[in-house]
Amino acid sequence: AFLDLSGPSEIKGVWRKSVTLPCAYVPVEELVQQTLTWTVVHNEGSGTIFRRDDTGDHVLLSEYRNRVSIPKGAPGNVSLLILSLEISDRGTYTCQVTWRDSNNSLIAKEITTSLEVVKVPATKPIIRAREPGLTLPAGASTSLSCEAGGSPPISYRWFRSGPAGTAELLSSGAELAWPSLRPSDSGTYF
Repeated sequence: AFLDLSGPSEIKGVWRKSVTLPCAYVPVEELVQQTLTWTVVHNEGSGTIFRRDDTGDHVLLSEYRNRVSIPKGAPGNVSLLILSLEISDRGTYTCQVTWRDSNNSLIAKEITTSLEVVKVPATKPIIRAREPGLTLPAGASTSLSCEAGGSPPISYRWFRSGPAGTAELLSSGAELAWPSLRPSDSGTYF
């Protein structure tokens, strides 16, 4: 029976998002999976993250506790899902599976994947107004909110255009709010 693990040699994950490190094989009838381990080598050292054997699933490195899982009930799919990636998760991960054959001898295979954790640049911001149209009566309340995607932290700054290309800094929040508009609030904001 010919068995091989397959998976990419490197993968990029996005900081604070989740990533799957693929590792899979095509099950063969006369071979029974005995153990599955995922180990890592990174700046913090090395160790076994996860082990599945006849006693169940065990997460052995505390920094991965509650953050890793392997599909259940998907024979041959032994991929590692890591939630909320940290920069310190970058490193080299090894998936190792052992099988027992009909003669009770063990077969072991492993593959290695390097994980890079990247930050995503912020997208161009979108300004949303609470009401359609930006002509409002005096005394009304309104707000503008700024939205951008990307890796945190994202900071916002609101300005009002002044005479001769000057700009006045108004706020460093994602929302600019006017509880009660005055005619002098008319202008161009960015």
